Amino acid sequence: MAKQDYYDVLSVAKNASDNDIKKAYRKLAMKYHPDRNPGNKGAEERFKEVKEAYEILSDTQKRAAYDQYGRSGVDPNMGVASAQGFGGFSDAFGDIFGDIFGQAGGGSRRAGTQSYHGADLRYSMEISLEQAAHGYSTQIRVPNWTSCQVCYGAGAKPGTKPEACPTCHGQGQVRVSQGFFSIQQTCSKCHGIGTHIPDPCTYCHGDGKIKETKTLEVKIPAGIDDGMRIRSSGNGEPGINNGPNGDLYVEIHIKPHTVFERDGNDLHCQMPIAFTTAVLGGEIEVPTLSGKACFTVPEGTQSSKTFCLRGKGIKGLRSSLPGDLYVHVQVETPVKLTDTQRDLLRQFEKSLVEGGARHSPQSKSWFDRVKSFFE
Repeated sequence: MAKQDYYDVLSVAKNASDNDIKKAYRKLAMKYHPDRNPGNKGAEERFKEVKEAYEILSDTQKRAAYDQYGRSGVDPNMGVASAQGFGGFSDAFGDIFGDIFGQAGGGSRRAGTQSYHGADLRYSMEISLEQAAHGYSTQIRVPNWTSCQVCYGAGAKPGTKPEACPTCHGQGQVRVSQGFFSIQQTCSKCHGIGTHIPDPCTYCHGDGKIKETKTLEVKIPAGIDDGMRIRSSGNGEPGINNGPNGDLYVEIHIKPHTVFERDGNDLHCQMPIAFTTAVLGGEIEVPTLSGKACFTVPEGTQSSKTFCLRGKGIKGLRSSLPGDLYVHVQVETPVKLTDTQRDLLRQFEKSLVEGGARHSPQSKSWFDRVKSFFE
């Protein structure tokens, strides 16, 4: 079976820049790294493919050889690719994993056990538009890990203790040779801890920690928008080998409102008005998030006319002034008329025709455009 193209492995174009290649590798390496996927053989194989692709494409000479000759150009057994430049790959590899896991990487990494940053957690919270506009405080229940009270965090059954990992001999790292190259990487058996537990604690199953729940106070700032996240530092999953905890991200989702639609810091609402109010004009009352407000509808207002109420929107997180409220009026046609009301309307219509004045500006404009179209 033919091996996948290196560019396809990293999901980048053949003319991708070095920075694009590095970003793609960073993303995939974080996703498939064995330390993040313990026991997942598929992820481990995928990680090896990604690492191999980056090793070639991150090196100028190897990439040029690959572009010209394909895999045969970079196969050490074929003798085409030069062993020069490996140091550059090692530095880049270490730099990337230093960014991801908060440590030095590559060949410059010292032997010994390593600690890793814990995974982040995400909590989805749904709030109302009013809560988003005015701010909101609430409590949430999130996972929490405490030291096992049976093994006191050791992970081993009482009376036993962890032993040095037989694969890395307690170093937490192993050296892997690939052709001309030799790479030092985290031990896949102990995941960099340097020890393994032959007789794990039956209460915590060797984790040394018990998963529980705890209550956190969350304060939603006024003006927060849909999709924004609030970070709670250190409330994620615990780190590996005494590494720092991850963070908790509370993702905000605003429920649809029965009256308003939000557009940034502005609000929009559709408001029906009576036929007589549209014809004669008058003052109408409209709801806002801070109470009721009044504005005047001028005589002869047409349906879909928009009125702007300044400062009646939402004050955003980074705004000094609140947005506006846009009221889109919809003129309602009377229904279920009595015979008397119908006669009155017919008399009204007759009076308009006999008067000869221009009472329907939109119809006149529309018919003029139709006439122009046919001519």
